[in-house]
Amino acid sequence: MKRIGILTSGGDASGMNAAVRATVRKGLSMGMEVYAIDRGFEGLLDGNIEKMQWHSVGDILQRGGTILRTARSERFRTEEGQERAVSVLDTFGIEGVVVIGGDGSFRGGMELSRRGVHVMGIPGTIDNDLAYTDYTIGFDTAVNTVLAMISNIRDTSSAHERTSIIEVMGRHCGDIALHAGLAGGADDILIPEIELDINRACRRILRGQQSGKRHSIIIKAEGVPVSTAELRDIIEERTGQETRAVVPGHIQRGGTPSRQDRVLASLMGAKAAELLYDDEESKAIGITGGEIRACGLEEALQMKREFNPMLYDLAETLA
Repeated sequence: MKRIGILTSGGDASGMNAAVRATVRKGLSMGMEVYAIDRGFEGLLDGNIEKMQWHSVGDILQRGGTILRTARSERFRTEEGQERAVSVLDTFGIEGVVVIGGDGSFRGGMELSRRGVHVMGIPGTIDNDLAYTDYTIGFDTAVNTVLAMISNIRDTSSAHERTSIIEVMGRHCGDIALHAGLAGGADDILIPEIELDINRACRRILRGQQSGKRHSIIIKAEGVPVSTAELRDIIEERTGQETRAVVPGHIQRGGTPSRQDRVLASLMGAKAAELLYDDEESKAIGITGGEIRACGLEEALQMKREFNPMLYDLAETLA
């Protein structure tokens, strides 16, 4: 394969730029031409495509977000839009595309694959909700961001002797809440994988008060089926302790990527370029057991994520 494209799609995740950099430079080092597709599938439909050089990806390794930008594309969801996307790629002579994003982005890539385009999927999403890989790009940075918030909120919660509920992102996956809660010493962790028991949460707070604990920290994943405001009111009423809700929102998406995300993104980006150079069929690139591996793109999308209760049980014990 001589000419490839690269795009980022869906929600941004720290480490996407590192993946772009690795794909471009690895591709160029093997003699391929690499083209940036600006604004995801929407930009592809508009032909927003630019040839990349070695210096095009200089000074981006440490930056959050994505220099290629990202956008939703309702047009691409239609068969007409997908056919147009393939036509645009043909016009530029692009034989394969690296798609960096989450499951929605991978499904978009799958539509291109069904029309003959070789697609390499790199998991760029803070949610860590793709079943075929142990970790996604951006997850580690998001967890570290939440950890810093936990430390700051703990200081003020202790000073005011209150309960604080921190709502974190993750859609229907509780990994950010679970990992940040365990590493941050949260008193309780509420995730969609475990049935919500508000009474249990209240009992933990009351037991803490009885043992002399002046404050409590609860980490709640956004996928838990009760609003954070409602949960705050219930806990305050049942425990008698002032309770505050903190929703950091998109702060979790941005910021300088962690060492782990930079390395992971670099390994995955280089692997994507290698697979396209070898004219491999469409693949999803991930990490399992510490090794960078690739499986069929369609196979990856069909995998069901299995929740491992070990970390949750440990967090419960240590809290």
